[in-house]
Amino acid sequence: MPKAIRMEKSIFLVSLSFALILSLISCEKNQSIEQVQISRVETMPFHPEPYKMLNWKELAINFDQYLFDHNTKGDYLPFIWFDNSKRNFPQQTFGLYTAIGDVRQGSDANGGEFHEAIGALGSLMSAGLVGIDKTNQKGYNYVRMTHNYFNKDNGWNIFMNNTSPKVGNLGGGYSRDWWYDVFPNMLFYAIADLFPEENRTDSLMRVVADQFYRADSTLNGNYHYSSFDYSTMEGKQSHIPFQEDAAAGHAWVLMAAYQKFGDDKYLEGAKSAIESLLAQKESRFYEVLMPFGALTAARLNAEHGTNYDFHPILNWTFDGCNATDGRYGWGIINERWGNYDVHGIQGSWHDDGGFGFLMNTFDMAWPLVPMVRYAPEYAETIGKWILNAANAARLFYPNETPDNHQSLPNKKYLTRNVIAYEGLKKIDKYNNPLLIDVSPVALGDGPLWVEGNPDVSQFSIYGSAHVGIFGAIVHKTNVDLILRLDCLATDFHRDSAYPTYLIFNPYDQTMEVDYFYQGEPIYLFDIISHSTVAKNITGKISLSIPAQSARLVVEIPEGLKLEKRNGVYKAGDVIVSYK
Repeated sequence: MPKAIRMEKSIFLVSLSFALILSLISCEKNQSIEQVQISRVETMPFHPEPYKMLNWKELAINFDQYLFDHNTKGDYLPFIWFDNSKRNFPQQTFGLYTAIGDVRQGSDANGGEFHEAIGALGSLMSAGLVGIDKTNQKGYNYVRMTHNYFNKDNGWNIFMNNTSPKVGNLGGGYSRDWWYDVFPNMLFYAIADLFPEENRTDSLMRVVADQFYRADSTLNGNYHYSSFDYSTMEGKQSHIPFQEDAAAGHAWVLMAAYQKFGDDKYLEGAKSAIESLLAQKESRFYEVLMPFGALTAARLNAEHGTNYDFHPILNWTFDGCNATDGRYGWGIINERWGNYDVHGIQGSWHDDGGFGFLMNTFDMAWPLVPMVRYAPEYAETIGKWILNAANAARLFYPNETPDNHQSLPNKKYLTRNVIAYEGLKKIDKYNNPLLIDVSPVALGDGPLWVEGNPDVSQFSIYGSAHVGIFGAIVHKTNVDLILRLDCLATDFHRDSAYPTYLIFNPYDQTMEVDYFYQGEPIYLFDIISHSTVAKNITGKISLSIPAQSARLVVEIPEGLKLEKRNGVYKAGDVIVSYK
């Protein structure tokens, strides 16, 4: 072969090799998952001010210690009592006050039967999330006691907000408000996952799933109701706004039931309920259920090959309800009130210029943070949202907001700063003339239920009880504003997974964050960039987070090789990143 031809061939081969290398680099770069933004989050600040992040786990532990102390003495104490009416099951159960000093409640009021599952079950879920064993706490099995909320005596055969739908002529379900009949079952399913060894739990889960499956089949895509009678399987319409997002609650429970029992009908029911939700033309967000539709749809796409476009569910959640026959204005608040950023809290952006609620803000994180495991394209926007929400949430607590920004500073000692005000308003133009020109204002909601001193019931035990959601998910790092979010904590009834954390950097430059780990060596795989970002970790390392971006890191045992098959990354038998 002539020399010139050999040289030309060599140059061609070198060029081809170089082009191949560039192509491979380009392919690797293109593997990075393009991020999708939620429009309402885009306008939230990267640096909410003033900034302070609480130790939410410590707060959740202290809440449990205070609320479940039967022997504590003082005004309105203790906050817990035993209910010996043995409704639904022949056993003792317990009640928690909805608000401090609520005169409707306690061992001597209404036979001791009026107490709410959303507070009681929420408190047990919170405790379980931060590592407290509620099956044997000072000799009491509180998990078993919650079974009394399973309303079998009336034929509904689901968990309801009270042990009877009508207790002391008070209308335990608030004239049958649908979310009150759906959400307790979701709380029970969460508790069942946290405390799986409890007797009778599996059978109750199965009955609930069957009831929800029958309800969805009966509704057949039409969720245009205020409530649903699970004994007669009939939808009901009333003065209460229609709650189409009940479909999200049904879907989440049925997906969890499929994971638990493997019965295909539950999977089909979850799909049916999601399709009913997505068939809506506008937001019908009512209380807390809507975002669970996004998590369920993301799981169905990742695990079962569906192709649901659930971005509308996220927009419906954040932008809120605009339907005049719905709960108008119910969504995510995105404003600065006075000198305080309150972006990210959930409630009404309409009522009195804005009225946020603590429990609802906690409950938003339950589905949205684990959602990013199945839909990592939302990692940045969820990271930014929860930075704002967790910062603003502290303002509900009386020791975390100035005295002149709360309705009852002289009684805050009752709370030990673990019981918060139920709400945060832009202005309080009705109840306290002294606060008219102050913004925001921490206060209660609804009727004031304490004889002789009505204001004290503004401190909400019911809402504060869900603090363990933040306690398990939200953790500070060594860098202010950069949080480490546990994506598995509230991903109940899931497949096996390695520890997964969302870390969002709100700064306009790359930041180095201390990453702590103890145990056998691991390496970190970033789902978003599809790259290994640290190897052979046995202690503290420095992890680089790009500017205004997120990492979604998975801790994988060092000895396990990562393999990609049909677009799915696995280490051993465990999925690390879905297709």
